[in-house]
Amino acid sequence: MSSAPLQTEVPLMPDQLADLLGLDALGVAGDFVGALIGAVVIASIMLTNAALAGPWAKRKITAAFTDRIAVNRVGPFGLFIIIADAVRLLSKELIIPEGADRPAYDLGPLLVVLSALGGFAVIPMGSLGPLNFQLADPEIGLVYVFAVASIASLGLVMCGYASDNKYSMLGGLRAVAQNLAYEIPLIVTAMSVVIFAGTLQLSEIVAAQQETLVTVAGIAIPTWFAFINPFAFVLFMAANLAEVGRNPFDTPEAPTEIVAGYQTEYSSVYFVLIYLGEFVHIFLGGAIVAVVFLGGPDGPVLPGLFWMIIKMWAVFLFTQWARSAIPRVRIDQLIEIGWKGLLVLSFANLLLTAVIVGVLAL
Repeated sequence: MSSAPLQTEVPLMPDQLADLLGLDALGVAGDFVGALIGAVVIASIMLTNAALAGPWAKRKITAAFTDRIAVNRVGPFGLFIIIADAVRLLSKELIIPEGADRPAYDLGPLLVVLSALGGFAVIPMGSLGPLNFQLADPEIGLVYVFAVASIASLGLVMCGYASDNKYSMLGGLRAVAQNLAYEIPLIVTAMSVVIFAGTLQLSEIVAAQQETLVTVAGIAIPTWFAFINPFAFVLFMAANLAEVGRNPFDTPEAPTEIVAGYQTEYSSVYFVLIYLGEFVHIFLGGAIVAVVFLGGPDGPVLPGLFWMIIKMWAVFLFTQWARSAIPRVRIDQLIEIGWKGLLVLSFANLLLTAVIVGVLAL
């Protein structure tokens, strides 16, 4: 497959907002205000989805898998449990261990959330009406999103180390070992898509998936890389489970082994930040999967923003299925699967992809 043609340039959200609000006359200040408003809009969308997924959807999905009812008393379908949980957790006393390293203890939860939200700065979320929901579109967008998302590992280590608790420390060390073992296969697998698309720019990777691969019974199958290279898609989904800490790769928390891992000593608003960051990371992982393998915001009838959110929720549902259906592996098994299994398979996939693209280019 040859590299995709360059996509017709679409104005980014900060430029559109600056133009819409008449901020162009302010120059750089107007651009900054437009970018700030756009960032608030994108962050609000993702935090709302994370708030819906954490206290409510997670419980409902788990209950469906285990033949239980879950929350149904507070509001319609139990939806007001989101507000009830927020009030309950934020009103709790913030208990800080005597031996805690305060700067690291305070900054850890913030890094977990901000690293996930920062990744959405370059994700092409699609359009809704005249607005294009993408803050920036650098040529190295895929590298940026992986780099920013990996900062969460630093936050988890800070949480574990600064808590002055052996279980927290074990959880932090496990988180680092897990991210090292699975982030490399994740990136190497994504590079096989870069070979197909010929670019690291996320909007161009999406544009490379817009054509029709084949038509079956009148239905056009798009050139999504999940269809072109399903092996890479499976590898990426497996590695993504480890990156977001879902079964069978949730050893950094492992309630039956190390209490709650790196978050054992956190309460009140700090616990909320860690918990919220966990689900924002799941949606960031879903956004990367959607952009790299599922055509991004591409889809029929509905606006692109809706399709992007639907695809992210589809990945979230997969992670919750894995959480309910697959037992946790031991930490030694987890490391072995990453280094001896996924790493080898990801490089084999990369080599095979390079050979195929090279042959097709002749």
